[in-house]
Amino acid sequence: MPDNAPRLGLRANWPQFAVFTVLTLLVGMTIGVERVAVPPLARSAFGVTGLLYTVSFVSAFGAVKALMNLLAGRLSDRHGRRPWLLLGWAFAVPYAVLIIFAQAWWWVVAANLFLGVNQALTWTMSVTAKIDLVGPVNRGLAVGIDEAAGYVGTGLGGVAAGLLAASFGLRPAPYLLALGVIVTGAALTWLGARETLPFARAEGRGQPASRAPGLRRLFTYMLWQDRTMLAACQAGLVNKIADSLVIAIFPLYFLSHGLTLAAVGLLVGEYALVWGLGQVGSGWLADRLGRKPPIVSGTLLLAVGVVAALVGGGGGLSFGAAGAMGVGMALAYPNLLTVVGDTARPSWRGGALGVYRLCRDSGYALGPLLLALAGIRAAFWLAAALLALSGVFSLALLQETEPSRRGGDPAWTRHPDLNG
Repeated sequence: MPDNAPRLGLRANWPQFAVFTVLTLLVGMTIGVERVAVPPLARSAFGVTGLLYTVSFVSAFGAVKALMNLLAGRLSDRHGRRPWLLLGWAFAVPYAVLIIFAQAWWWVVAANLFLGVNQALTWTMSVTAKIDLVGPVNRGLAVGIDEAAGYVGTGLGGVAAGLLAASFGLRPAPYLLALGVIVTGAALTWLGARETLPFARAEGRGQPASRAPGLRRLFTYMLWQDRTMLAACQAGLVNKIADSLVIAIFPLYFLSHGLTLAAVGLLVGEYALVWGLGQVGSGWLADRLGRKPPIVSGTLLLAVGVVAALVGGGGGLSFGAAGAMGVGMALAYPNLLTVVGDTARPSWRGGALGVYRLCRDSGYALGPLLLALAGIRAAFWLAAALLALSGVFSLALLQETEPSRRGGDPAWTRHPDLNG
């Protein structure tokens, strides 16, 4: 590698890694407000009582986020990560303003279209930047730190939104908090974040040159020709269906069982905080034991936690179940991203992460609709069944990708058009 090439590694790049970690924390806080403050708003402010209509805001968010993940990953391989990160913060402002001044429920649904763009651009670029900086060594730890920061932020945002809503009402206080977070994130990106695309190019140096494959080719490869990528994509989608349960169904279910809005905020925040904090250890563990064990065990633990949350009915068991679900997410969620980062070629890593995140966040678009059609109680059983099947599927198809434990070369090396 030339002397002027960027140096890869967590230690060599810790100041920039820290900047992107704080940015991910702020991204998580933005979405954390949504998880607690929006579902009760449907009935109290707009008289919306239908379950399908109530959860439509999550589907709108998920559909846009999934598509923008794909676009952002693809374009960032050509034009860099930082410009899209800045654009993502700009899209967050209309989200908060629209909900503050909403006169009808469709304003809230429209606001979530802006939030979907914000989350896709900011979170995709933040995690991709961290993967760029560290290179192949300790990649699991790096992704674990990234996702930990994001979901600690989600938990903090959820708890803060619950407390603000209980004290000052569902509007505008939680969304003024969101606006403050958005402005802080934009300022930190503008003043402190550097472009990381040169680091990805430095990692790919020494490999045969090749053009990034087209989207159709990437989809064919990831969802048909590489069974590990397929396993990761389906597991990510089902994880998001489970998370949709927490966002869309948990507040409605537990409020109907006598919990206060503040208590619901604590329960949802507990899940997100355990998920967030646990991902650092999960990433570290995956660098030492491999990616597959935590992914499979975490997905199955999620299934158990969903059933326990339902049976608990808002009591102590439900709070314990929320913690168990957080542990399950911590084990599976960051390591699925790491599998894609391990497997993709650096020259088209952004596009591969975009395809994965499209599949994963489609769970936000499909999940609320499926769960609402099932009904509140049946939604828990449906989510648990899908998680159990996903865990078995991952056990059967997912191959280990941790570099020192990988059984062979990545599947793309057997496809000339992906291999230079």
